[in-house]
Amino acid sequence: MLYTVLDAEGLIAEFTHAVAAPFVPEVQLYLADELVPVWHATEWRTAAPQPPPFWAFAWPGSMALARFVFDNPAFVAGKRVLDYGSGSGLAAIAAARCGASDVLAYDLDPIAAIAQRLNAEVNGVQLSIVTGDATLATTECDVILAGDVCYEREPAEATITWLRGQAARGRLVLVADPGRHYAPTDGLELLETYQLPVLRELESQELKRTRLWRLLNL
Repeated sequence: MLYTVLDAEGLIAEFTHAVAAPFVPEVQLYLADELVPVWHATEWRTAAPQPPPFWAFAWPGSMALARFVFDNPAFVAGKRVLDYGSGSGLAAIAAARCGASDVLAYDLDPIAAIAQRLNAEVNGVQLSIVTGDATLATTECDVILAGDVCYEREPAEATITWLRGQAARGRLVLVADPGRHYAPTDGLELLETYQLPVLRELESQELKRTRLWRLLNL
């Protein structure tokens, strides 16, 4: 069972509030303070198991990408940008704020699409928002942002294979990861390392070292 727009907007209004994103105060996001209440509410309202509400939090990978984009806007200015696994839309919003010609936010979770729209509105930017698997898309882009996309073995392997294929086509692929087990370890150019504030409930610590790489065309 999928949420209607009204259901999703009600959920976001009840369990989140608009605040400056951690480490990226240039962006306002509707964020939750705790994981369990919003996750339980999502499952209760759909009467079915649901994935974690990634859209309700600023994850290290997205924070790193957004911070890097704000500090280095030339990477996206005038470019077509695809934010892979966009979640809250943080990195996508940063790209739009920094002059990208078009920004596509892709995520598998239909509720994330609603959160991305609301977050874009509060920041005064426009995003093209798609619910689906970006690896199956034929969208043309110049830059791909991928933050925190290596949680599980099989999805991570499929994602990295697709991202390497995009790099081989001449696209700039930026990958940010806080040390997830299935993150790539080769074919990377390190661009930046951050110590990012995170929720202890999510990461079992309050700071998370997160690296941002350019994926090389091998």
